[in-house]
Amino acid sequence: MTAPAPVTAPPPSAVPDPETPLAPVPRAWPRVLLLGVLGLLPAVIAVAQLGRIHPDEVYQVLEPAWFRAHGYGVMAWEWREGLRNWAVPLVVTGLLKVADVLGLAHPVAYRALIAVPQAALHVWMLWAVYRFAARRAGPGGGLFSALLVGLYGPVLIFAGRTLGESLSTAFLVVAMEALDRTERPTRAGLVGGLALGLSVVTRYSSGVMVLAALVWLLGARRWRVLAFTCLAGLGIALGLGGLDLYTWGKPFHSFFAYVDYNVLSSKAANAFGSQPPSFYLPLFFTSLPGWAWVALLLGVLARRERLALSLPVFCAGAYLAAIVATPHKEERFLYPALVLLVLAAAPLVASFVLARTEDRLRWAWSALALAATLLAGRYYPPGDLRGDQFRAIVAATRGDASGLLIVNEGLWGAGGFFYIGKNIPWGTCDYPRDEMFQSAMRDRRFNRAVTFEGRALAELQAAGFRIVDQVGRETVLARD
Repeated sequence: MTAPAPVTAPPPSAVPDPETPLAPVPRAWPRVLLLGVLGLLPAVIAVAQLGRIHPDEVYQVLEPAWFRAHGYGVMAWEWREGLRNWAVPLVVTGLLKVADVLGLAHPVAYRALIAVPQAALHVWMLWAVYRFAARRAGPGGGLFSALLVGLYGPVLIFAGRTLGESLSTAFLVVAMEALDRTERPTRAGLVGGLALGLSVVTRYSSGVMVLAALVWLLGARRWRVLAFTCLAGLGIALGLGGLDLYTWGKPFHSFFAYVDYNVLSSKAANAFGSQPPSFYLPLFFTSLPGWAWVALLLGVLARRERLALSLPVFCAGAYLAAIVATPHKEERFLYPALVLLVLAAAPLVASFVLARTEDRLRWAWSALALAATLLAGRYYPPGDLRGDQFRAIVAATRGDASGLLIVNEGLWGAGGFFYIGKNIPWGTCDYPRDEMFQSAMRDRRFNRAVTFEGRALAELQAAGFRIVDQVGRETVLARD
């Protein structure tokens, strides 16, 4: 029997240092650069294009802010009846005052300044997408998922817009990532509750997804996260109540007025029409990229990553049920659900693409996925953004413009004083026989006109106007 060999300690160089990573840590700057560029894209597109997805983009944010900053503007009926809170318009008001201090008098310049905090919010949203996906598909999958969401056609079009849907969806994505965390539940709940609260402040309809998120946390028995989510949300709610008390004279006045108008009564349907439950189906099927459909279907069938019960899918499902059941429907209402479903599906697609062993296959699948992502913007939103009209209005009102007539556009489709940029008389009409047209031809203060596709061009020229510019489909005219 031989004696056992003596146990010797390994040399110090062979002992892993717990403070030293076992594998090289990837550099952070490429990830930061990519997310930064992706975050800027929607803002750059919105400012360069101008236009509007919906009149609310102008008359629920930009125009009331212009009114607060300069003392004049077109105030929509919601602001007379108190259906909106002043949180976002007051932020924009502050930025417009900063623009005045900086001497930014051109509408594109101060619109670009307004886009800065929104671009920062979008970067935060994409960072949340990265973190959400990296937990499921690794750092590479997180970056690829951020690409899929950041280049998603509807996101490129919506995310830079001053719409409640645009702002609220960004906060919802941040909340989805925070509440999905398993580490540091206190912080997860506080960040998630803060983001959920702000999603409601920017758009009251998002309250449906807030309730769904709380139910999800309750079902998952994540008590600590739930408690701190409610605590942070309560803080936001108290702030909203105080803001309404200051601006409307009654705590939560705008919230209760909104709920009464849109939920507890048929006022919205009577004023704006009602649509059948099938209204959203064509948009829903064409606006999600093909890879999202495949990933969601396979994920639900296989219950991979518990996708069927994942927080974004659960909230999107609850929200879809709510907007389908609501009589008054609009295409833009679908946007938050589309983004949450793309968020849920992206990590599965990223895992599939990055698992390809051959570089050619990996690049081919990546190109196909990104092409489908961009193509979705071809179908959603379906309306005419009229960016050429807004650019023409901006061009027409520079210099010595003292009055403006817009032919072939109603008041709520125009850009308001925000894009005119000065306190001059202006009006809209459809045909030369309209009273507004006749009045403007007689009033020599109206020395600028913008007409769509040449409508009333001969009549304008007969009244002394001459063509000075062509902006897309819009003709800009001036007279001395």
